[in-house]
Amino acid sequence: MISIIIPVLNEANNIGRLLLHLTENSSPENISEIIVVDGGSTDGTIETVKKFTRTDVKLISSPKGRAKQMNIGAKAATGKVLYFLHADTFPPKNFDKLIVDKVKNGHEAGCFRMEFDSSHWWLRLAGWLTQFNFKACRGGDQSLFITKSLFDTIGGYNENYIIYEDNILIGELYKRNQFTVINKKIKTSARLYKKVGIWKLQYHFWTIHIKKWLGASADEMLAYYKKNIV
Repeated sequence: MISIIIPVLNEANNIGRLLLHLTENSSPENISEIIVVDGGSTDGTIETVKKFTRTDVKLISSPKGRAKQMNIGAKAATGKVLYFLHADTFPPKNFDKLIVDKVKNGHEAGCFRMEFDSSHWWLRLAGWLTQFNFKACRGGDQSLFITKSLFDTIGGYNENYIIYEDNILIGELYKRNQFTVINKKIKTSARLYKKVGIWKLQYHFWTIHIKKWLGASADEMLAYYKKNIV
């Protein structure tokens, strides 16, 4: 059984569509629950989730911060497999069966290929690269499934990282040779690229990766992100 964990903060424009999408593209027999972890929304996100009629949709509150929210969601989960999903990211049809099949075949963690909701050639190329099982091709927008036992062994998401938390956990999985890529596409929003500018945002993302490689602390990376992106 899969526990889907969705961290949210002011996602009223997306969360309703995502919950409906999950219902229409999975089988209840594979889903233990859908846990929406709210970090203090003020835009109607909470009201939208509460109106959803599926009894397995749970809404819990958390301090702001995606790592904290996802860890709290994981603690509340009853499924043997955790599936972390961003609110603006929509998995493929039968995503639940695809994940279950991978776990049954011995793969304890992995993600889907990704495509952006944009026709820009660079974002199409970035999405195409996600089919390859290399750490450099990974990111949180591709979603992440992981067995609860492996997640607990690693210690969950590192809450020192307000940004880059997905990459830290994924790095731990690659160290253990515990990662696979499902050859189906998940569609994610390019809204941040549209807001900041494709080349500007890509430059800053690359800079953050290089800073981490050179030994920058979590606080230093966050300061750079706040100065140049938010």
